[in-house]
Amino acid sequence: MTTPSYLVLQDGSVFSGQAFGASANAYGEVVFSTSMTGYQEMLTDPSFAGQIVVLTYPLAGNYGINAQDVESARIQVAGLVVREHCPTPSHGSSVSTLHEYLASQGVPGIWDVDTRAITRRLRTEGVMMGSLGTSEPEEALSKVRGMPLYDDTDFVAGVTTGESYQWGETGQLGEAGPHIVVTDCGLKYNILRNLEKRGCQVTAVPSTTSADDILALNPAGVIVSPGPGDPALLDYAVDGCRKLVGRVPIMGICLGHQLLARALGASTFKLKFGHRGANHPVQDLATGRVYITAQNHGYAVDADSVKGGLQVTQVNINDGTVEGLSHRDYPLLTIQYHSEASPGPLDNEYMFDRFLEMVTRA
Repeated sequence: MTTPSYLVLQDGSVFSGQAFGASANAYGEVVFSTSMTGYQEMLTDPSFAGQIVVLTYPLAGNYGINAQDVESARIQVAGLVVREHCPTPSHGSSVSTLHEYLASQGVPGIWDVDTRAITRRLRTEGVMMGSLGTSEPEEALSKVRGMPLYDDTDFVAGVTTGESYQWGETGQLGEAGPHIVVTDCGLKYNILRNLEKRGCQVTAVPSTTSADDILALNPAGVIVSPGPGDPALLDYAVDGCRKLVGRVPIMGICLGHQLLARALGASTFKLKFGHRGANHPVQDLATGRVYITAQNHGYAVDADSVKGGLQVTQVNINDGTVEGLSHRDYPLLTIQYHSEASPGPLDNEYMFDRFLEMVTRA
């Protein structure tokens, strides 16, 4: 037995399909991702907090859900939109279906819906607020239009860790590797896994942790993590970044890249429909080499606002937006994409090595 479900966009567009996952209604900014695999990683990526995610790849759930491929402690998306979901996955590590996983955490989904039409709508009109669920479209549209916009909400406050913690077995404090502190603005576990794999001692701290408290942990380096929402709402995090720059080697990833840019006088702006997927080409300006990257962000650094010692190091081939920064005077590097992407292009993990080389030289 199937249950009718609707995706209703703020502009009045209605897309009909069938419900799966939890029997609930979801509200959020509707965005699309072009990744062909990795639905479990996307579901648990804190950068998707407050968003209803449309997958452009037509099939999801075919390899099920496993216990390993999570990027945070829970599902972070508000809702999931797919062309078709697989009720009978085939994989040796699968412990549940996509439907069961969503239902277990109260997250609704919709399938048998025209995801190509939705994506074209978002590319033409830009991302917008929406509703997903079994409510009648008229009722859903009324509620959507009365909701706060995605841009007006600090989603980092809802996804950051409540307290500091150490990660992994090889990186316990007191061992040989460098101590790296990661500020959790919505971090993905694979950042911590990559640092642990390189022998680091790793401590994750809440996004509100002051610069003085971070420095009191005696870090060899600091990473400012990815996360959701508009960096213009995060003055407390920007202030912390400003007080860390020049005092310790620092790396920013995605939202962390934007926060460090703002800390050094640059500004950010919202993209029309964002960069979300595993196939975005980025060029390193020093070498000319192009990397295929995984991305998940709706905001970008304004290249014309980059000033002082800050300098652009990488750009997006598709639209010319800023993808990386460094500083002439301070040990600092940032990237707009995800060097920790999994699944996704693994060749960008070299950025962790570049950061640790910078830590070693400091």
